[in-house]
Amino acid sequence: MPRQEYQESLSNLREDVLYMSEVVAERLRLGLDALEQKDRSTAKEVVSGDDEVNQMYLDLEGECVDLIALQQPVASDLRFIAASFKIITDLERIGDLAVNLAQYAMDADRDVFPEVDVQQIGTETLDMLDAAMAAYADEDSEACYVVADRDDDLDAMCEAASSIVVRDLIERDPFGEESVDAEAYLQDISRLLLTIRDLERVGDHAVNIAARALYMIEDDAALLY
Repeated sequence: MPRQEYQESLSNLREDVLYMSEVVAERLRLGLDALEQKDRSTAKEVVSGDDEVNQMYLDLEGECVDLIALQQPVASDLRFIAASFKIITDLERIGDLAVNLAQYAMDADRDVFPEVDVQQIGTETLDMLDAAMAAYADEDSEACYVVADRDDDLDAMCEAASSIVVRDLIERDPFGEESVDAEAYLQDISRLLLTIRDLERVGDHAVNIAARALYMIEDDAALLY
């Protein structure tokens, strides 16, 4: 492969990874919308779209493998290709978490804890994902650290939300209320806690992306551990 064609392949890989991130972010937004609006149609759209994300992952994995196997890239290019491969893995997993949100939305018909602001947590995770991908695109090492620092705030938000649920279970004892369907209530609680957990995991994947971007930019593994 001539040098110019090789450089174009690297540029195309970056663009393809960024496009995949846009698709995944949109799936996550739709999953959050489906939860907020109890919109089963939107939820089904997210679930059915997972095959597209999976195919993107496989195609990009093939691009990465071919570039490494056939071109023997120099160190900086190798870091870029390896980081891109790890990033698409995180993006694919975020896509799976978006599907989880959509599946919760298909089963939910009410908000059991309106004081738990799932949308606020979701917005924070989306912002972290966008910031991590911007750091990758712009090769901005400082932005990588900012994303990692934001994870503590997200963890605190998720912990506070989970605590509201647990405290209510302890203090209110809803099972003593005749109007409460205990089985349905427990299912609602489980879905809410799983939603919080999955959004926290999206934040973790955003940090992983930032860590790989930093490694790509500066050969610095500081955020990988």
